[in-house]
Amino acid sequence: MSSATNSAAQAGIGLGSAIAVAISWSLHKSIIWAIVHGFFGWFYVIWHAFTRPGGLSG
Repeated sequence: MSSATNSAAQAGIGLGSAIAVAISWSLHKSIIWAIVHGFFGWFYVIWHAFTRPGGLSG
């Protein structure tokens, strides 16, 4: 695997966690939930997008 591909994969994982923490904090105002959702990263971001009004499902 090339260095550029490896760096891109690491950036994607970090970005997913950052988005998950931001969403979690804006909804719950709890550091514990932000840590939990940050651990799940992109899974929480995608779940949030599908289950909220105005998300991906409209």
